[in-house]
Order: sequence, then C-alpha cells, then structure tokens
Amino acid sequence: MSVQVKICGIRGREVLESAVEGGAAAVGFAFVPGSPRELSPDEAARLAPHVPPVVLKVGLFVDADDEAIGQAAEAAGLDVLQLHGRETPQRASEIRGRFGLEVWKALPVSGPADVSAAFAYEDAVDRLLFDSRPPAGARLPGGNALAFDWSLLAAPLPDLSWLLSGGLTADNLEEAVHASGAGAVDVSSGVERSRGVKDPALVRAFLEKAATL
Repeated sequence: MSVQVKICGIRGREVLESAVEGGAAAVGFAFVPGSPRELSPDEAARLAPHVPPVVLKVGLFVDADDEAIGQAAEAAGLDVLQLHGRETPQRASEIRGRFGLEVWKALPVSGPADVSAAFAYEDAVDRLLFDSRPPAGARLPGGNALAFDWSLLAAPLPDLSWLLSGGLTADNLEEAVHASGAGAVDVSSGVERSRGVKDPALVRAFLEKAATL
C-alpha cells in the first residue's frame, strides 16, 4: 500500500494538475497572510473546480477567526480545515462544531514532550499532523524545510490518523516513513524550486516515490 500524500501550498493550475494526476490524496491551500504560499479565497475558488471529488481540498489556517475560515471554506468548497497555529483543543473543537468539516491539527515537534502533547487533541480533531518546530524567530509555523527526529513518532500516539511533515523530499521520504511509521505525509517546501514556488516535476517525483512505499 502506497503512502498517502498531501501537496500543500498550491497556488497555480499547473502544479495542481501535477498533484492530482500524480495521485495526491489531498491538496492544500494556504490561507495564511504573509506566507509565500498565501492564497486568497477568490484564487482558491478558481482552482477548486479542477480538484476531483476523490482528492481532499484542505485549507490551511494559522490562528484565523471564524469569518476568515468561513469565507475560505465557502469559496473553495473545502473538505478539511487544517489548523497550524496555537489553536487550543477547545478552539479546534469549536471550529469543528461550527463548520461541520473535518479538522486537522498541526503540532510542532522537537522532543518527546511535544508528541505527548498531542493527546490533548484526541477528542477535539479528526487528524493530527506532526511538523518540525520552527526555528526561533521564524515568521511561519510551517513550510520551513526542516525535519525533526522521526523516530520520536514511534512513541505511543493518540488514537487518530496522522500525517508526517517537515523537511520531506523525494530523497529522504523512504527513510522518514520507515523511521516514523507514517502512512501519510504532507509536503510543501520539498517540492519547490524556490521558496513558495512549486515545481511540477518535483511534485511528480515525490508522488512517484511515495507510490513505491
């Protein structure tokens, strides 16, 4: 069984098509002000019709208010709301109840305590995403092209499905999957030719690699 892949931070039609045609399970639109991958609701609305129903449309948010989430969710017809900020379990649960959509929570990892902290979200979200803790002074919580010690995820985890993220590329994907036990991964910077600019060839290469694992 191949590893499921979410291609995150998509901003253009060509990259979207390479992700869909390559077998991505999900595509991510970053509604994050100031991000090099930022997408407006209107821009996402133009891309959304080109995503087939079998591919999840995931909206990425960082400490967004209900109005911003609602505008993006409606415009893009989102299937999933991915929370990548400091959202508490209570806030995550509120968002899930208000919008009636699947909610994923990204958690920064640098040590065992960060993995243990995931249990607080067990009843609040539908899925977890383990990402590298951003370096001090980083403006954004994700997409920093940094990996963490994947073996940390061999510890007991909440009874939820999860994705591995952070510094993944086609070259290190096999090692990451074997070390962590991940059945699904999320990639953004690892398929870019420059910060925020996805490369369709790198997207295809990553998906081809994942299909062999």
